[in-house]
Amino acid sequence: MKTLIRNGKIILEDEIIESDLLIDDDKILGFQNSDDAKVIDAQGLYVSPGFIDVHTHGRKGADTMDATKESLEIMSREHLKTGVTSFLPTTMTMPIEDVARAMDAIGQYKDEVTGAKIIGVHLEGPFISAKYKGAQPESAIIAPSIENYKALCHGHEELVKKITIAPEREGALELIDYLAKHEVSVSVGHSNATFEETVKAIHYGANSTTHTYNAMTPLHHREPGIVGTAMLNQRLYAELILDGKHVKWPSARILAEMKDDDKLVLVTDSLEAAGMPVGEYMLGGQKVFVKDGRAELENGTIAGSIAGMNEEVRHAVEHLNVSLVKAVNYASRNPADSLNRKDLGRIAPGAKADLIFFNANIDIMHTMVDGILKF
Repeated sequence: MKTLIRNGKIILEDEIIESDLLIDDDKILGFQNSDDAKVIDAQGLYVSPGFIDVHTHGRKGADTMDATKESLEIMSREHLKTGVTSFLPTTMTMPIEDVARAMDAIGQYKDEVTGAKIIGVHLEGPFISAKYKGAQPESAIIAPSIENYKALCHGHEELVKKITIAPEREGALELIDYLAKHEVSVSVGHSNATFEETVKAIHYGANSTTHTYNAMTPLHHREPGIVGTAMLNQRLYAELILDGKHVKWPSARILAEMKDDDKLVLVTDSLEAAGMPVGEYMLGGQKVFVKDGRAELENGTIAGSIAGMNEEVRHAVEHLNVSLVKAVNYASRNPADSLNRKDLGRIAPGAKADLIFFNANIDIMHTMVDGILKF
């Protein structure tokens, strides 16, 4: 079935155009008219590729580690309201059996969710550094090894599209090599790695940094650390939580200035508390308190975010001094490319018809997933 979108400002990879956009079933055909298509009037709204969140633990009271169909469905629906049409449910550093249970649930229910698509899993740990554990429980940190990785996957290795690892740990480089050869995006994070150790991880196949600046060795004039490596090495995609809480605006802008335009990736790192009122919530069996727009553990450690992706795109325009086109790429094309998904995150012939319609304030008005209008 063909669908024709009219009267929209279409956001492409390098410009915004006003044109008809023709869709056939779940794919974009091109910028053309059709006499036998269902017409959608965009009424002057921006028509953008759907956002992709490669690092999100939960939203609206649901968490990946709940390992239930209900929680995955809630996450799927609620992400859609923020412009996210595809996401990677992200696990915590928790006991192997808990992660394996979450993997089982995602494997069983990923194709049954009705909102944003589940396109794989991001394993955040448990192969991380205790020094930079952040909000991850130290008791569940284990040694990086192919054997332990397979135990976590519990027969679902094909689901893992991204993993966060501390590359300085013994056995990590062998695991990174294995993962890269299996087309998993390896992200350096929750790590005490030096500049040299991070460069070595890149050599073995790492291609990303996890929530850059947070839970990693900082930039220092005598030790550039992971942050310095992320800024200098354009082989790395740099995740960034752009909520104004995790990273101050000037620091975020410095990273954006240092990275090539196609290497910055906005992520929410959202918790079950995202989209919920001020109060007490949970993360990996730990209490999380939400107040003043920030989520914290009892000891004051910042714990994930409560932001929506459309908010972060707005922040990119307002605080990073970039165009709307670049801001949208940070949340769509770049994360898709980091996972080697050239069929997602762009409006181009042959790409998936995952689209969002938003106004000048980047409030999400309508969404389309695989050519189906959701709201």
